[in-house]
Order: sequence, then C-alpha cells, then structure tokens
Amino acid sequence: MLEEAVLQGVLGAALRTGGDFAEVFVEDRRSSSARLDDGKVEELTSGRDRGAGIRVVVGDTTGFAHTADLTEHGLRSAADAAATAAKRGGGGVRTVELTRRPAPRYTEVEIFPEEVAKATKVEILKRADSAARGMAGAIKQVQARYGDSRRRILVANSEGLLSEDDQVRTLFAVTAVATGDTGMQTGYNSTGFTVGFELFDTVEVEDFAREAGRLSLTKLQARPAPSGTMPVVINHGSGGVMFHEACGHGLEADLVGKDASVYRGQRGRSVASPLVTLVDDGTMGPEWGSFSIDDEGHPAGRNVLIEDGVLTDYMYDHIRSRKEGRDSSGNGRRESYRHLPMVRMTNTFLANGTEDPEEIIRQTPHGVYVAKLGGGQVNTATGDFVFAMTEAYMIEDGRITQPLRNANLVGNGPEVLRSIDVVGNDFAMGSPGTCGKDGQGVPVGDGNPTLRVSALTIGGTAGA
Repeated sequence: MLEEAVLQGVLGAALRTGGDFAEVFVEDRRSSSARLDDGKVEELTSGRDRGAGIRVVVGDTTGFAHTADLTEHGLRSAADAAATAAKRGGGGVRTVELTRRPAPRYTEVEIFPEEVAKATKVEILKRADSAARGMAGAIKQVQARYGDSRRRILVANSEGLLSEDDQVRTLFAVTAVATGDTGMQTGYNSTGFTVGFELFDTVEVEDFAREAGRLSLTKLQARPAPSGTMPVVINHGSGGVMFHEACGHGLEADLVGKDASVYRGQRGRSVASPLVTLVDDGTMGPEWGSFSIDDEGHPAGRNVLIEDGVLTDYMYDHIRSRKEGRDSSGNGRRESYRHLPMVRMTNTFLANGTEDPEEIIRQTPHGVYVAKLGGGQVNTATGDFVFAMTEAYMIEDGRITQPLRNANLVGNGPEVLRSIDVVGNDFAMGSPGTCGKDGQGVPVGDGNPTLRVSALTIGGTAGA
C-alpha cells in the first residue's frame, strides 16, 4: 500500500523529537449496502475511504494525527503533528529498519463483493421479502438488508514491524413485522462472516427470511413474561452476547488498569463455576470477529481468559503489553484510521461442556428458556447488566411451552458466572455483532453451548 522507504521516512519524522514509540496505520476501505423496505429499494450505496493515522508515544503521553493525504508530504505533516503533541525533546535522528511479518490467513475469499453487480444484491433482498411475506397475511412489513466491506490495512512501527491484512466481510439480515390481537411483533434474523459473496452459497435466502417471519408470528401468541428470580436456560449461540458484555469487557486490560473493572486484581483466582471456560479468539476461520492481524499489526490470537472457573489472563493491546513486559494478545483494534487503537474483543465464547441440551431442559422443572438474546448494557466496574430477550419460552415440568413477550434479563456478571450449573455439548456461534466502546464500533462474534443459570432475574410484567 506504501513503499517501505516512505514508511521509514515517516517513522523517522515521527521520532525526531525523541519519542519512545511511533506507528503508522494505513487503511483503504471499500463498502456497499442495500436495503429493501416493504418491497422498495430504500438504500443502495457504495463508498471508499482511505487514509492514515500516526501515533507517537512519549512516556505516558500519546500524540495522534490522521490524514486522508497518503502522499509522503501528507504523511510527514501528520507525523510532525503527532510528534509535536507528544514532544519530549532530545532531537536527533532515529532510523527504523522494517521487517515484513506475514500472518496466517484463516479464510480465503472466493468472490470479492465489489465484483458483484448491485442488481444481483438487490435480487437477493427481493427473494427474502417475498418469502417472508408469503408465510401469512399477518406479516405486514418486511425489511431486508445486505452489506459488505473490504478493508485493507498496513501497520508499520518503530520496533521494525511491517504487516498487512485484507479483511472482507459480508452481512445479510431480515426483519419481519406481524400484526395481530397483541399488536405488532417483530422477528429478526441475521448472518455474516469474513467471506465474500460466496456467503450465499451456504445461506438459503428463502428459508432464512422465513425464520424471521416465524419469530414474528410466534410472538403474536406470546404471553407476558414472568417477573422474579428463577432458573434460566440459554440456547446455544444466542447467549454469547451476554458473556461478551457482562464479562468480556471487564477482562480488557485498559479497563482493568483504570480500575473500571470488577475483575481487577483477580488473576489466578476463582471467578466462575468450574464449568466455565471463557475464550477470546480472533483466529476462528470465517467468524465475524476474525482477522489475520489486529490494528497494531500483531497476529490474531486465541486467548483463554477464564479456565475451569479461574481467571487466567486479560486481553491486551500493544501499549499496555509493553508496560507489563509481555506480548500483545492481538486485541488492539480501532474503528478506522481516524481513531486510536484500544483493547477490544474479537470472537468471545463460552467453551463446550458435556451435557445433552435436551436433558438440561428435562432437568429444569420450572424456568425460562431463552432462544435468542438481544442487546444489553453493562457497568464494567460492578458487573451489573440488563439484556433483552428477543425470543423466549416458559419451561414447565421439564418441557418448553408457551412463548413469552419481550422482556429483560437482569443480573450481575460475576454472579452469573458462578451460578452456571450445567453446560451443554452443542456449542455454536451466534449472529454477527458490532461492539461499541468509547465511541468506536468494531465487528465481533460471540457464542456458547446451551447452559443453565440456576438463578437469574426476569424483568417481565406477570407474576413468577
């Protein structure tokens, strides 16, 4: 993306005032999206964004500048600005010898989305619209959405690192709204992977859309959710978002260092049920949060955060790992070249257990079965969280019975980890997600096997 001689010169300029560390991050992103709303094309866009962010670190001070001018002059100007912001003095010239470091690729793209005609993408949305509407007259609204991106990045730093990645992602989602005696009910289904347009070789568009329609129709028959504390069984794939939010963020080293994590000082201690092993893994093939290198140029890693209930490690970016004299865990990520990197998750999941999922239901006399979880909020300093149940059912006499209207799960991350008393053997990853932190969003994945939390609060409107 840039000649090595130019990168060396820019890094030298960034270090001219005596910086401890300098980095150049270059990004070239192409993206397109299409949205069909009630049979009409409401959005059909494409775009390209190119630029570089330059970071200079002096002690505990970081200077950062970004530019869309990728000429040598533009880059040197940004380097001067970053160096001035982090100025320590000392002068002199430092020469950086760059060594290209290849990283393994965990998936290969067969059909680059930019090579596919927009009309072909819209046709997929039309097929989804027709399939969802064809399920029942009660389905009154359908929205189908397609998106893709290709993000090429290059990272070079004053420690001699030079690495590149080419990240392709493709997304497909359908929302269906059904109307009945209980008002309007919404069903949603989404899928996305770090692959190209070949995604649709494995996704049956009509069946996928009907699943969104099925959920909206099921909710028309739903009863109010109970309120109170009771056992909760969480379906495989759908509960990963809870562990991402309620536990994962608290294991990010920057929040730990700021004393904004309930897990500060807990390394080596028991923080969960012995059945719990929590992993963050950026190497998981085509999963949504996977990549070859993070946004600081370090290879993606598989990091075991909690093993058999014991907190074993935190997630790190490069700056925090340097301070602690250890290697980066490959968790330095940024939304774009306009942003500084920070510690972020990749694909975060609860590892497989040994129990039969159907047996878990049979061994639960009374409770709630959560088939799908939606978004939520967490206070990382305390671990308290709230999550939406977007598809849930009662468990009565060891059987899944009536569907429930949307309600919330309310709890505390550490308490939930300790209250997991059964873990199934049916691990699955969930839907693609975007994780927000300090105003930046990055793609992430999460997953889990079927599991049971012995006591969790349901924020419904009916009595328990």
